[in-house]
Formats: sequence, C-alpha cells, structure tokens
Amino acid sequence: MAKNYYEELGVSRTATPEEIKKAYRKLARKYHPDVSKEENAEEKMQAINVAYDTLSNDEKKKEYDFMLDHPEGFAGGSFGGNTAGQGGFDGSHFYKQSFGGEGQDFSGFEDLFGRFGGGFGGGQYQDFGQRGSRQQRSYRGEDQHASITVDVDIAYQGSTQNITLQIPTYNAYGEPEVQRKTLQVKIPKGMKEGQQIRLAKQGQTGINGGENGDLYIEIQYKDTDRIRVEGADVYYTVDIAPWEAALGHSIEVSTPAGKVKVTVPKNAKTGQQLRLKDKGIPNKTPGHLYLVLNVVYPIAQSETEQQAYQALADAFPHFNPRQS
Repeated sequence: MAKNYYEELGVSRTATPEEIKKAYRKLARKYHPDVSKEENAEEKMQAINVAYDTLSNDEKKKEYDFMLDHPEGFAGGSFGGNTAGQGGFDGSHFYKQSFGGEGQDFSGFEDLFGRFGGGFGGGQYQDFGQRGSRQQRSYRGEDQHASITVDVDIAYQGSTQNITLQIPTYNAYGEPEVQRKTLQVKIPKGMKEGQQIRLAKQGQTGINGGENGDLYIEIQYKDTDRIRVEGADVYYTVDIAPWEAALGHSIEVSTPAGKVKVTVPKNAKTGQQLRLKDKGIPNKTPGHLYLVLNVVYPIAQSETEQQAYQALADAFPHFNPRQS
C-alpha cells in the first residue's frame, strides 16, 4: 500500500516543522537525481518533494490531516490511508467536489498535479498543455544570516567595505560545507548596534532554478578599552587630571562624534558620566554620547613633584580613602 506523506519523509504526525525540514533535507541529499545512484532516485525525489510541499505548509497540512482522519469521505484511491480498517485515499473525491464539478473524474494525484499545477500537495509539477509534459518545481533558497564587527567611526560616517564571510551551505552532493564568500557591502551612516543590512539574492542557492535567498548581515561595533556601544548609545572613556576633577575645569575632548568642549563638574569621580544628548550614533532616533570620566594621577618622579604630593597630603590631614 502506498505510503502517506509522513511515512514518505519518515516522520510522525507530531513532528515539528524543524523535524520535517530536517528529514526532507536528509532524503533530498540521498535521492537528488543529480547526485544519487539509486535506481528510483527521480521518482523518489518527486515523492518527497510532494510530501514536503504539503507538510511544510500549515493550511495544506491541516487539510491533509483531516483527510487522513476521515478516510471514509475520500475512499476509492490507493494513497494514504494505510491504517488497518481505513480505506485508501487519492484525493479524487475531494478535488471532484472542490474544483472539477460533477463531470470530472480524477484518477490520482498525478492527474491533479497535471491539471492544476499546484493543487493539494501538487507544487512539484507544472502543466504545459500536454499530458506528461511536467517538470520539477523550483524552490527559493533559504535566507542566511551573518554578523560583522566594525569600528564605531563607521556609525558616524558610513563606509563601503569588502568583507569575506564563511557561510554554511550544501554542496552539489547535498553535503554540508562552509563556503567563503567575498562581498562588497555598503554600511550606511547611522546604523545602530544589532541592525541588519539585507543583500538580495546573496543567500543560499535556489533548487531547480529557484531564486536565491537573501543574506542578512548584522552590524556589531568593536569594544575597546575606551569605547563600547549599546544600541545607538556610545560610551567613551575620558582621562582627566586630579585638579580638573577637583576644580571643575573646562576641557576639550576628541570623540567619535568629533571634538567637543565640556565642563567637568567640581569634585568629579572616576566612573562619573557626562551625557551629550543626540551625540551618539546618528540613527533615525539618535543615541546619546556618554563621557565616562577616569581620574588619572601623575607619577611623582622628581623631588618637586613628590613635594607637591606631600603638600596635598598636608592640606587634607583628615582624608582617609579607606574609611567606610
């Protein structure tokens, strides 16, 4: 008795979409006519294509499951109902009512495919006006995803770069491999951390002449000991002298957004932040630039420098930094 679609793919009725896809890929690697040495490779490939086309589509799968659960309403054919006590099913009764009217007599699924070129589970065939003149259905390649890490300066200026990616894919024999792909990518100004660039038709190759999938590249920015990015906000560490921190001097700082002048608050501490509104990544909704203050103390090498530190100690006799 003919297998039903679940048996054709070797999965259960409760299989998840991921399990169905995995089973299809495994069988496709085995039976694809271009690489398979099996005698019935083309026939088998057609069968698993039809099964996958139905089970991977929610609406088609619901209809098919209903037919399997109600074989008495679709009896008279040889397909599907292979549970003891259930009749066979070839879809003829269903399509007679839904498409053909009372005058049509469909003898099996292949007739359906030839007549409708993509009826229930029939996406594998297309009709060209002559019986038997059919071809395998084309499938769009899967979208692929990658990420690249670039300097934060690119967020402010934009850039066009040649990048080499290692993309997981399948070779002509259906075996997994890593493909090296060099592409020219235009990174527009204002992309925030985690945003993606879409490269049309640069994803996985289509099947049977189907169009390629797309490639999505996620942008990440390099963290350094001075710069980190969160979304569209940029955090930039700025070193300041003890007297600038204590007295509240005005200073000029070179930042990824350009040179800026800020006033350090009096008695500023290491780790304190100064927010520069809308000076972060110039996205549609601009981020902010946070200057993170870091108080740096000069090394006392000469006698004069050591005396300066001693004078500071004498000026603050009661100061104890370890006092809780």
